[in-house]
Amino acid sequence: QLKLVNPSQYRFEHLVTQMKWRLQEGRGEAVYQIGVEDNGLLVGLSEEEMRASLKTLRRMAEKVGADITVLREREVDYDSDVPRKITEVLVRKVPDNQQFLDLRVAVLGNVDSGKSTLLGVLTQGELDNGRGRARLNLFRHLHEIQSGRTSSISFEILGFNSKGEVVNYSDSRTAEEICESSSKMITFIDLAGHHKYLKTTIFGLTSYCPDFAMLVVSANTGIAGTTREHLGLAMALKVPFFIVISKVDLCSKATVERTVKQLERILKQPGCNKLPLLVNSDDDAVTAAQQFAQSPNITPIFTLSSVSGENLDLLKVFLNILPPLTNSKEQEELMQQLTEFQVDEIYTVPEVGTVVGGTLSSGICREGENLVVGPTDDGKFLRLKVCSIQRNRSACRVLRAGQAATLALGPFDRSLLRKGMVMVSPEMNPTICSVFEAEIVLLFHATTFRKGFQVTVHVGNVRQTAVVEKIHGKDKLRTGEKAVVCFRFIKHPEYLKIGAKLLFREGVTKGIGHVTDLQAITTKENGLEESLGPGQLSF
Repeated sequence: QLKLVNPSQYRFEHLVTQMKWRLQEGRGEAVYQIGVEDNGLLVGLSEEEMRASLKTLRRMAEKVGADITVLREREVDYDSDVPRKITEVLVRKVPDNQQFLDLRVAVLGNVDSGKSTLLGVLTQGELDNGRGRARLNLFRHLHEIQSGRTSSISFEILGFNSKGEVVNYSDSRTAEEICESSSKMITFIDLAGHHKYLKTTIFGLTSYCPDFAMLVVSANTGIAGTTREHLGLAMALKVPFFIVISKVDLCSKATVERTVKQLERILKQPGCNKLPLLVNSDDDAVTAAQQFAQSPNITPIFTLSSVSGENLDLLKVFLNILPPLTNSKEQEELMQQLTEFQVDEIYTVPEVGTVVGGTLSSGICREGENLVVGPTDDGKFLRLKVCSIQRNRSACRVLRAGQAATLALGPFDRSLLRKGMVMVSPEMNPTICSVFEAEIVLLFHATTFRKGFQVTVHVGNVRQTAVVEKIHGKDKLRTGEKAVVCFRFIKHPEYLKIGAKLLFREGVTKGIGHVTDLQAITTKENGLEESLGPGQLSF
């Protein structure tokens, strides 16, 4: 917008309608640049005009029930004696359907690079003492507390209210309160850095479908251990990532610069082809967030410390402005499809019964809905009913596509469930298969890759050992070669989709690709099991 000084009533109404549309497109967020012509020419406004324009913008925001925050101001050199400025303003509101913006960020990095500590500092609002106190609330198991190493996947939430202020656990808030007072939520998926837990990390990246990844590198050790591997995983799964260099309080400026240079060199290599952007000020953070969402080639780099708190605010500014990857139209389309929920975790909760956690990949799921879950070992689907839904630890009536949640299934028998199953609406008639074909690229292999070779295949939330049945057009594959390969699952059939991204590994062997063809086992043959009562099956 160039300027919004005292618009007429008709123009004001028009501007408000435009703002409503923009907020709907951006799922509750929009950035206005005032003092810029429609063709992108930076004209700038004088002090008075700017004040009047911001006043009008505030009135518009009030009309649609949004809040505005000034992100940054800049002076422009324009041929005039009066200093002229451009202002960028973030307009944000809680969407009409009360669904806050939810972004999922996976946290990657080598062991001991400070991933859990950084999340602890962001979500608890307290700095670390240098001995890892901030991360204690994130650990899920006793052995993690004793060794200080994350071995499981944990979720942490960080909220931003409509004014762009951080909402976290600091004022002894509960998770429900954070959800209620936030208009934007960032869910951090804390993954394991140790090589031993690589399969857990891959599972976290493939099944929880993160929007972004944050690669944490420790300033004093630089790029070591699993850092390159995690970087490769993010690139293979096409997850846009940004980099955080932690522990800058431990080492000299020269060491930090050396780590930055090392990272820049790797990012510019032909395999990565990224443009590193070092963030040193609020202005950089705003630019980084906007550029990062528009072009996936840009990789912002932050240098910060979880102990001294240096540059932590820049990361918060960046996360606050980071826009979602999908616009509202794409989400609407997903919601109109049939329900499909991926099962990632299974728990038994006293007095609630069996609970499954995962992501709704398409459709809408409501409380009390009847779905079918499968495939079981013999390829059947079982009927069940969703008793209640919880999202970010607070109850929720309706679940929309792309959201992660836990569903309570009441007295359903837990032993019938496993990770990698799907819950779908009964009319979907899901395709399941034991044999499938995929176009793959072999990234690394010690010898030759041929028929009869066994690998662990990850496709979304599916993780199972498969045997290579046939390599089309070739006898064997070497590192770096491409081919269409036919795989067969060893244990039980799985629910797969054509076009799904695929990762496989076995020791040092690694490869990526996508599913091209399925040999479907029709569900008519296996039929739906009719359930007699809760959790009982007729055989």
